[in-house]
Amino acid sequence: MKFKDYKYVRPDIEKYQVKINDLLSIIGEDIDYHEELQAIKNIFDLNDELSSMSTLVSIRNSLDTKDDFYQKEQDFFDENGPKLEMYQTIFSKKIIKSKNRKELEKELGTLIFKQAELQEKTFSKEIIPDLQKENRLSTKYSKLLAGAEIEFKGKTYNLTQMRPFLQSLNRETRHQAQLATSGFFEENEAELDKIYDEMVSIRNKIAKTLGYDNFVQLGYDRLGRLDYNANDVKNYREQIYNEVVPLAAELVERKAKRIEIIAPKSYDLTLSFKSGNPTPKGDLDWQVNIAKNMYEEMSNETGEFFNFMIDRGLLELDSKPGKAGGGYCTYIPKYKSPFIFANFNGTSDDVNVLTHEAGHAFQIYSSRDLIPQYRWPTMEAAEIHSMSMEFLSWPWINQFFQEDTDKFKFYDLDSGLSFLPYGVAVDEFQHEIYTNPELTPDERKATWRRIEKKYLPYKDYDDDKFMEKGTYWYKQGHIFSVPFYYIDYTLAQVLAFQFFVLSQENHDLALDKYIKLCKLGGSKTFVDLVESTKLNNPFKKGTVKSVIEPIKAYLDNIDDTKL
Repeated sequence: MKFKDYKYVRPDIEKYQVKINDLLSIIGEDIDYHEELQAIKNIFDLNDELSSMSTLVSIRNSLDTKDDFYQKEQDFFDENGPKLEMYQTIFSKKIIKSKNRKELEKELGTLIFKQAELQEKTFSKEIIPDLQKENRLSTKYSKLLAGAEIEFKGKTYNLTQMRPFLQSLNRETRHQAQLATSGFFEENEAELDKIYDEMVSIRNKIAKTLGYDNFVQLGYDRLGRLDYNANDVKNYREQIYNEVVPLAAELVERKAKRIEIIAPKSYDLTLSFKSGNPTPKGDLDWQVNIAKNMYEEMSNETGEFFNFMIDRGLLELDSKPGKAGGGYCTYIPKYKSPFIFANFNGTSDDVNVLTHEAGHAFQIYSSRDLIPQYRWPTMEAAEIHSMSMEFLSWPWINQFFQEDTDKFKFYDLDSGLSFLPYGVAVDEFQHEIYTNPELTPDERKATWRRIEKKYLPYKDYDDDKFMEKGTYWYKQGHIFSVPFYYIDYTLAQVLAFQFFVLSQENHDLALDKYIKLCKLGGSKTFVDLVESTKLNNPFKKGTVKSVIEPIKAYLDNIDDTKL
């Protein structure tokens, strides 16, 4: 069966409630262990069905945000999702107190119980209306950006379609493309400020209702962060500031020499080479075919996975009007199917997003038979799989980029390093926002620009006065939709760099370690996954420095002026 034939039926909420209440009445009671275990498994199946319908709606709504049917169905889930979350909280309370807990832990593992204890803290009936509002605001933001219509050079483009102009060899084209893109955000400034203002307010209210001082710790608890806290992340950000920011500034200087521009502006930072950024040498179908051959040659496991994706039509990669921006991987439990969504635009991002999201998809495919709570790891661990897959594809990358291969490799490592300061800037911004939820929109913009100057001191917006006042964060959907998520990418990048270094020494060993990590899914916490795979913990002082040194050495051995 292909994805297009995966059937969606709106769930009957009343029937779901009757079924789950019947099952919940069995759990935690004075009953036989086997009967209780079966009730738990039946709940998993019931929730998988519900999750599958919700995910199908989310995918089809993002494929065409103008489709009225799936917009209404998305509204249905935005409205009902928070109500149904209550049952997960009841489930959590019951399994925690089960008299059979020790036996259940042997069968299900201990992590599900730790997760349940965290779940209990993050939800109550009182916050259902606020969660519904939070969902509606997130959907409103996504729809606003997906509907962007930017007039440029006599044609109309969405935000994704503007990216090639932002990387143009012609400096004035890049300049004007940035101004045109900024123009869209400036036109919607009041609306974006209103959406975010309401988001911060409602999240702070939810946190207070649940007994938190502010949203910061609630944000961490929502993301299932069991083995590190905001202070650990603060210390990690300091490592990035001390070790990576100077190197990123040095890489900008090297770039300026390559593209022969003195005092580069923000619109110059998107161009890496005077001869143009590396680009894949074929269209979408050509790239998918190369990826198919690559994954078949990489290993039996990756070959089986990618052919499953192709055969079932689980790759939606083209960019078209009305389609939501960005890229993602999700999972449809009923059909045991990962799904990859992207917006190809002819840049190297096409290959990056394909290998990145394939890393996510391969992980969930590898752990699809685990219990629902263990199929996905927490988000920062999930990004290890995606970012590491980008590097594990290097032995085949010449097939995508041909004469641009060396250029791409330099660009890939340069981009990865240069991303780290931006990633921690996004995180520090969110900590300041939710620690000080009373900040006005103007104060938030000033806060962003101050933090941006700290971590990206070389970013000069020239005559783009709108971005100069501190609005670049409008573009970062994670800030709106998944608060505190973005640091996950940087943590994973540091770990992916470790896979890169190992793969340069022994690709087979790196791949074997990677596949084992994927099969673990989310059966361990982030730090436990890292340590069980014998990777260095990024929160430990000195880890960032030890990881960055071989990457810097690799880049220093390349004469990038010839690229």
